[in-house]
Amino acid sequence: MAVAEAAQLQWQRSVSWAVRCGEIEARFTTQAVPVMTRLRMEERRILDTLIDAGVVRSRSEALAWRVGQVGLHQQEWIGRLREAMSEVERVQAEGPTG
Repeated sequence: MAVAEAAQLQWQRSVSWAVRCGEIEARFTTQAVPVMTRLRMEERRILDTLIDAGVVRSRSEALAWRVGQVGLHQQEWIGRLREAMSEVERVQAEGPTG
């Protein structure tokens, strides 16, 4: 909590934080931030269908729900992707400096 509070003071922004102990992770705060997306008409129709069916209340909630579904059902693939990205970052850090 102290780290989150210090970060909030330094950057004058709300900070989300969580803790992990082994395989268990607990999130204590979460922040929803606006993001801009560019969607084609068919993609918007899909979101609007979710709204019309009462699955979600808004397009932003529909996008958040879908992202959550991908994370839930594709955890292994997302984990492998994150590992690969970490390896790329490690190799870049070891590369030439100049």
